Amino acid sequence: LEAINAQYPFEPLEYLRPSLRLTFEEGVKMLQEAGVEIDPLDDLSTETERLLGKLVKEKYKTDFYILHRYPLNARPFYTMPAPDNPDYTNSYDVFIRGEEIISGAQRIHDPVLLTERAKACGLDVATIESYIKSFSYGAPPHGGCGVGLERVAMLYLGLNNIRKTSLFPRDPTRLTPP
Repeated sequence: LEAINAQYPFEPLEYLRPSLRLTFEEGVKMLQEAGVEIDPLDDLSTETERLLGKLVKEKYKTDFYILHRYPLNARPFYTMPAPDNPDYTNSYDVFIRGEEIISGAQRIHDPVLLTERAKACGLDVATIESYIKSFSYGAPPHGGCGVGLERVAMLYLGLNNIRKTSLFPRDPTRLTPP
């Protein structure tokens, strides 16, 4: 970290133990109190995520936090609805410095509910029939997440470009190393 900080100076990451966990509703309330007009059952834009990160930093003195119980409308059809409120889900995002690094959720493991959710989201169930059928053989409650390791490194180190964290960065004009 010292070697990187010598070349790319950064502010040390501030975090709490245990990590701060906010519900989506709490995050929306913070944004609304800051004057942001936001639909409480819609997803956050990148801009509102960054603003929420600043608000969290000011209020809780942490760069690292978890936002959980996202609205049903903001998640894929296979995300498990919250058992106590069908408008929300058993899902979460993890943030560093106001930017998402992990997105995850409990997945629906019941084929009937999975079919209902697919239809509610306007999907042609015939196109995912084999996926849904696989759950008819029995599946335990389960979850999954996606982690952007290069994003984690970039945000942890306060770097201004993800290319600085990739051994072989690619972009629209560069697909292979020089």
